[in-house]
Amino acid sequence: MVKKILSAYCKLPYCKVISSLLLGLVLLTLPFITDYALGRIWVRILDFSLLYIMLALGLNIVVGFAGLLDLGFVAFFAVGAYSYAILGSPHLGIHLPTWLLLPIGTVLAGFFGILLGTPTLKLRGDYLAIVTLGFGEIIRIFLNNLNAPYNLTGGPQGINLIDPLNFGGISLSQAGWFPAVYNYYYCFLVFVLLIIFTTHRLQYSRIGRAWVAIREDEIAAQAMGINTRNIKLLAFSMGASFGGLGGGLFAGFQGFVSPESFNLMESVMILCMIVLGGMGHIPGVIFGAIVLTVLPEALRYLGPLQNNVFGKILVDPADLRMLVFGMALILVMLLRPAGLWPSPIRKQEFDEAIEDSND
Repeated sequence: MVKKILSAYCKLPYCKVISSLLLGLVLLTLPFITDYALGRIWVRILDFSLLYIMLALGLNIVVGFAGLLDLGFVAFFAVGAYSYAILGSPHLGIHLPTWLLLPIGTVLAGFFGILLGTPTLKLRGDYLAIVTLGFGEIIRIFLNNLNAPYNLTGGPQGINLIDPLNFGGISLSQAGWFPAVYNYYYCFLVFVLLIIFTTHRLQYSRIGRAWVAIREDEIAAQAMGINTRNIKLLAFSMGASFGGLGGGLFAGFQGFVSPESFNLMESVMILCMIVLGGMGHIPGVIFGAIVLTVLPEALRYLGPLQNNVFGKILVDPADLRMLVFGMALILVMLLRPAGLWPSPIRKQEFDEAIEDSND
């Protein structure tokens, strides 16, 4: 009875307004609260959480909406980061403004998404995963070797002294009223909200419904008149463009990029964020990105904890951290196969599948 009353209450317009205002207040004050409670380093981790939310939402279009398994998504992240670094640093002596660098990286990454999608239109499942994995490694190897005969990417040394994000002549790296990590937090938050709005609109548009139709049954979707070729290419391009935008913001935030930042594990982690949070469900993907960004950093305290409890280090903190992290992922997948926050439809599908297997 109480559950029904609460459900009816939450449907009231003013309840949603109050909830939105409270959420906005939390987001605005979060860096201050985090800095006071945990320290400045955790505000930086919040910044990275927002970057990973952008990447996870981009990959969610490809994997969650269209059902196309992509293990090379980090390549688009790298394209956006290196386009910003090359055109916004002393490396080539070019210093384009931020408002131009970010769109260039976004469009270029979208083009690479089409480049990847075109030859893989007829591939599904494991075969598509292998091809996209190879594409991601090819991009990383190119970045690692394009320092001869002409030094374009800086090779293994990468590119440093990258121009910080600058809007209207105001550099986010300069403290001003707030510390630099606060400035980047609010900047990334604006872009995350824009991406959430765009993704939400896409999900409930004709394009979004076409992606879901392809994910469920591509042959039936094609029989119903959906141009599966163009719709799949659009999924690759849209997802890649979000990755390129995140890459540009990452380069301006870090001030340094190198090929080591764009290895296979990054693609795997972004995919885990989607699967763990709830594939195809925007709130679930956001939650998964936050959990998998914060959890590995929180597990770093296992080293000092061993010292406090046992008086010495029994297990190497790095090994123990990854062991606990892996076990946590396994437990979540066993107990919550649909994800921590799945969409109602997907949760129902999983429940029905489990019931059928038990029968």
